[in-house]
Amino acid sequence: MTVLRHFKPAILPLAALLAAITIAGCSMGGMAGGGASSATALSQGLSARMDQPGATLNRAEAIGLINAYRATTGQPALISDAALDGTAQALANQYAQTGTPPQSPQSLTMKLSAGYATFGETFSGWRNSAADAAGLRSNATKAGVAVAFNGSSSYGVHWVLVLGN
Repeated sequence: MTVLRHFKPAILPLAALLAAITIAGCSMGGMAGGGASSATALSQGLSARMDQPGATLNRAEAIGLINAYRATTGQPALISDAALDGTAQALANQYAQTGTPPQSPQSLTMKLSAGYATFGETFSGWRNSAADAAGLRSNATKAGVAVAFNGSSSYGVHWVLVLGN
């Protein structure tokens, strides 16, 4: 019993860490080809650094991670939408060039982030913000996600997620 008393304060942070790892691991379940992955690390598509010219976002894995989170909250999966990807990319490019957060397009939910090098970091920031997490759980059916890099901006990397129906 004495041993348990010493470890009890560490149980909650450990449980939170294991939950985060589980969510990250769940995102790999829907990949085509059933690619093997480790539940202890994010996939290359989610951990790839976007803070360099020519970096390419794996949109399918990004939406997959959001869908894994939505599943833990009882929300249906989002469908990746090419038109919304285009909207998100235009907004991300604008954000990266001006440094000013763009206005949310009418009838869409938009999540912004800047400064995070990977989608995994960006998602973690959204998930850990009450307002952003509520947006991730919005009553949407489709999603588009994009990133833009501008090495001369103060944040470098600019992320946009748009959700709609």
